[in-house]
Amino acid sequence: MAKDDLKAKVTAALEKVVNPRVGQDVVTAGMVKEIAAADGKVQIAFELGRDDPATLVREVRLAAQAVPGVTGVKMQIVGGAQQQAQTTPKPAPAPTARELPHLGKVVAISSGKGGVGKSTVAVNLAAALAAGGLRVGLMDADVYGPNVPRMLGVLDQRPAVVENRIHPLEAHGVKLMSLGNLVERDAAAIWRGPIIMKIIQQFLGDVEWGQLDFLLVDMPPGTGDAQLSLVQSVQVSGAIIVTTPQEVAVGDALRGAKMFEKVGVPVLGIVENMSFFACPHCGERTDIFSTGGGGRLAKELGIPLLAQIPIQARVQELCEAGVPVVLAEPNSPAARALVALATEFQDQANSRSVRLPVVTS
Repeated sequence: MAKDDLKAKVTAALEKVVNPRVGQDVVTAGMVKEIAAADGKVQIAFELGRDDPATLVREVRLAAQAVPGVTGVKMQIVGGAQQQAQTTPKPAPAPTARELPHLGKVVAISSGKGGVGKSTVAVNLAAALAAGGLRVGLMDADVYGPNVPRMLGVLDQRPAVVENRIHPLEAHGVKLMSLGNLVERDAAAIWRGPIIMKIIQQFLGDVEWGQLDFLLVDMPPGTGDAQLSLVQSVQVSGAIIVTTPQEVAVGDALRGAKMFEKVGVPVLGIVENMSFFACPHCGERTDIFSTGGGGRLAKELGIPLLAQIPIQARVQELCEAGVPVVLAEPNSPAARALVALATEFQDQANSRSVRLPVVTS
């Protein structure tokens, strides 16, 4: 099929996808910026405005995939820069955090920097809590690097949408919502602050979570739009800060903890990941990333050191296979430390979930 013919067929298919916000199809509304087609492969540059439903990305991709002759679809998502430039936006007041009792206790899993194993801790903590009989949801708010679907073995699955409600996926007893299940794995996520807030609000309010005991929120590294959007959108019971022992990570983790304190979210404790390596043959302990950083940070902040998770070769392998180590190898050193973390986490969450007014200045 000629590439122009395929492009025309894809365009016609996208004209059937309606944006409910404006009451027009996505082509007429100008959301489809470019369509390229060659050898059955289709690339779509799609503009998602600040108030547009994030589920439109999935609807557009599915519509294009259904076109005869299409063998693959890649989505490039861009923020509504042109739409925003056409008007002079007025500063909007910060939204009031809602109480959503059906979500149970909402707890942010955060870190000051990337590469410290925050998502690994979040996934295994969620799996350990679920294995203990609790109703657990895991919201992947790391919009720039949504890795949780891979770690739970549901990377290729898509959540169902029924009557404009998104039904979360479920794996290992954990309910999951992630942008990684809505966009292509190699899609470039160019998200502006208002779009990040919209995504987080939709994940909180438009997902059929059911009744939960805990909703764990895997945050992106740092202290940016996602963190502020979360605490402005829902009552957050607390936060856990994940770090590694070396000072370069501890310094960033300190800034992350201070950010949560500033917006009135209690920090429940510190998790020191990759704390040490214990040789599986002789048992000798090696402090690969220095030692004691997590303990010093906890002491400085006056909060508990919840756990010291050792480095274990199989943890990374199991993450890529989609099976948490707490379930696959429950007697291993890392799994035992993570299960102990789940117990300590429950104690802290039940005793320290005090929410103060949000301060944004």
